[in-house]
Amino acid sequence: MTDPMPIRDAATVIVLDRNASGGPSVLMGQRGAQAAFMPSKYVFPGGAVDPEDAGVRFAMPLDARARRLLAAEPRDGAPITPEALAAAALRELAEETGLMTGTPGPAPQGWDHYARAGLAPDPAALIYLFRAITPPGRTRRFDARFLLLDADRLHGDRNDFSAACDELSHLHWVPLTQARALDLPFITEVVLAEIAALAVQDGSLTMPETVPFFDNRTPQPRFARIA
Repeated sequence: MTDPMPIRDAATVIVLDRNASGGPSVLMGQRGAQAAFMPSKYVFPGGAVDPEDAGVRFAMPLDARARRLLAAEPRDGAPITPEALAAAALRELAEETGLMTGTPGPAPQGWDHYARAGLAPDPAALIYLFRAITPPGRTRRFDARFLLLDADRLHGDRNDFSAACDELSHLHWVPLTQARALDLPFITEVVLAEIAALAVQDGSLTMPETVPFFDNRTPQPRFARIA
């Protein structure tokens, strides 16, 4: 039997601060208790892809390997470009936290945070880390791509969340050693293990050889590695 709930493309941003005083930390916030999807859970910033994301112009192109991997394993009847996913990731990060990554230039239409800062979004440093499709039978279903961003690539004060919307509360940097003590979705716990392997890298963050993919588009779950 086919699940009537449609699957929406989504992008999540994991901002990693490897130099935080409490040890490598990630930015997380808590969803509202009345949220239809994952109420009260601590999550990374992110959300569904909007139609306008496909037309966003960037300051720099997406990394070629990230682009190739993001384009892999497309869902039938659901064309989505890697650029739209990257745009959704950076847009949601700005909306939900007030944080941005970019260079001086024209902001996309409707990107008020970037416009006020005089920035054009720059996805060049995004690292494709993980992909998961919500299993059938849930109140919402997403095909979520998890993208990692080094906190050193943020513009301005990484602790200033004053321009954030109210979708996530209790925004704060969570040391990786303490993150599992929070109320987390299962898939977030899995992603944290992938982040831990990258947090100890010296120099620029590099993309892993393969991208884990929890494919739950059908009732028969499938695990794959995108390469």
